[in-house]
Amino acid sequence: MQVALREARRAGARGEIPIGAAVAIDGRIVARAGNTSIAACDPSGHAEIQALRRAARRIGNHRLLGATIAVTLEPCAMCMGAMIQGRVARLVFGATDPKGGAAVSLFRLGEDARLNHRFLVRGGVAETECAALLRTFFRARRAPRSRVG
Repeated sequence: MQVALREARRAGARGEIPIGAAVAIDGRIVARAGNTSIAACDPSGHAEIQALRRAARRIGNHRLLGATIAVTLEPCAMCMGAMIQGRVARLVFGATDPKGGAAVSLFRLGEDARLNHRFLVRGGVAETECAALLRTFFRARRAPRSRVG
């Protein structure tokens, strides 16, 4: 999770929503990424999607069997779908997302028996730090800007 937090901080420094992800296989980090949606004008530029793409390219397989993905915010439905398609083994996330989370908040896609793949989900890892990053980012964006002149 510390690697994902580092990626989230980097994304925030670039003006992106500070969310980071890291993919590990056999205890070794094979990919990491932060959000890129704003700069890339890409609605699929979520940290999870970027990290999964990088991991798949690195190992040379679209199936990420045995992979654990750590994410600073509970993934949305799109990202959970990508994890299902990639056959990840485990998701670890920090802060919950009551408005868009598809791991535990709104849906439980990683555990849904109707889908062709299920994986372990564990939330609340470094939750305080992950949530604080997002709170600080959005407070700064919503703060009134003083006008000069």
